[in-house]
Amino acid sequence: MREDYLHYLWKFQKIEHWRLQTSDGLPVKVVSPGTHNLFSGPDFFNARLLIGGQQWAGNLEIHLRSSDWYLHGHETDPAYDNVILHVVWEHDVEVFRKDNSSLPVVEIKHLVQNGALDAYNELCSGSSNRWINCEDDLPQIEEFLLENWLERLYLERLEQKTALINTLLEKSAGDWEAVLFQLLARNFGLNVNGEAFMGIARSIPFGVIRKTRGNLLQLESLLLGQGGFLKGDHEEPYYRKLQEEYAYLKRKFALSGEGILPSKYFRLRPDNFPEIRLVQLAAVYHKNENLFSSLEKISEAQDIYQLFQIQLNEFWSSHYTFSSGHRPRKKNFSRKFLDLLIINTVVPVKFSWLKSKGKAIDGLFEIMESIAPEENQIIKKFRTLRPENLNNALQSQGFLQLKKEYCDKNACLQCAVGLKILQKEPQI
Repeated sequence: MREDYLHYLWKFQKIEHWRLQTSDGLPVKVVSPGTHNLFSGPDFFNARLLIGGQQWAGNLEIHLRSSDWYLHGHETDPAYDNVILHVVWEHDVEVFRKDNSSLPVVEIKHLVQNGALDAYNELCSGSSNRWINCEDDLPQIEEFLLENWLERLYLERLEQKTALINTLLEKSAGDWEAVLFQLLARNFGLNVNGEAFMGIARSIPFGVIRKTRGNLLQLESLLLGQGGFLKGDHEEPYYRKLQEEYAYLKRKFALSGEGILPSKYFRLRPDNFPEIRLVQLAAVYHKNENLFSSLEKISEAQDIYQLFQIQLNEFWSSHYTFSSGHRPRKKNFSRKFLDLLIINTVVPVKFSWLKSKGKAIDGLFEIMESIAPEENQIIKKFRTLRPENLNNALQSQGFLQLKKEYCDKNACLQCAVGLKILQKEPQI
């Protein structure tokens, strides 16, 4: 038995409430079960009850056992002084208020409605034979419920991403352009080199980027040099110019490479090699004087794509690294890569900015609904279960949040899909 299941039973009154009575035999009538509290403090606020004919209004606490009241230290916490009823699975000890009066308690282990516990165990047992608990039921969930839940999940995902953005914003004295630069750098590095690239970006004060953005060679030298790619000897004139620029800029701005993680190549396709991604990032900032300000005004994905149309130094048309060449080819951003930048950087930063200004975020949903969903193993599996709900990036982000924060944590009782499935249990 889990405490969150007891919350579910009380919230939806999946108990034989007509048989509720306190441990000393007083009948309990539920006028209102109260508001479920998901944060610290009593489990339900503003419950309204009739206990022995006397009307009570206040908070309610739920535990597996009565003794958990003392185990959790509630007897010394003023937040629990106005609890009017203690709901427990098993009553094993009396609980007393500060005035030495006994806190009313009801035991509910014999009051669960027929089939409710079986339905819960069937759904939330975490069977090793199932990828997610509800994989047999998910295909039958009504469209309206799932669409609304995916939107809420995506909003929840955006809220989580604001934590990092707010931290970076505080460290950069409220400079949104600097925050965007660091987050773009991390996403240019993808999963393999994300932290290394963010380390490079954080090692260069954004004021330096502003001062050098008019000179592409200087921007390239800063990013490549801080990343450790200009330490060797090469006869290539372009490489030597980069070395010279970096040596000058490093002295001028007192740059340090201490603590920057080395970049990796393992399992990367050549288009994602770190040198290529760093010079592309340099080209983006060479082209766009105030990138955040430009993105702030944009409301369509197509306009975002235009900001990332860049021109690289001719050297990179025939090289992925400084060591070996190949036949010339353009190295523009793929649509898939740009979509990832929009999903993981552009929209979260715009969301945080809009939220800080108290502005509407509806336009962000429209952007996400206009771009393709990601493709990874999790999305592929959900596609086999609900292909009709994987048409855009908003939906795929919602499913990723569902898997990470609910399915993997066996949190069916906090999930709209899980609750809907449990509502099918027989009523008495």
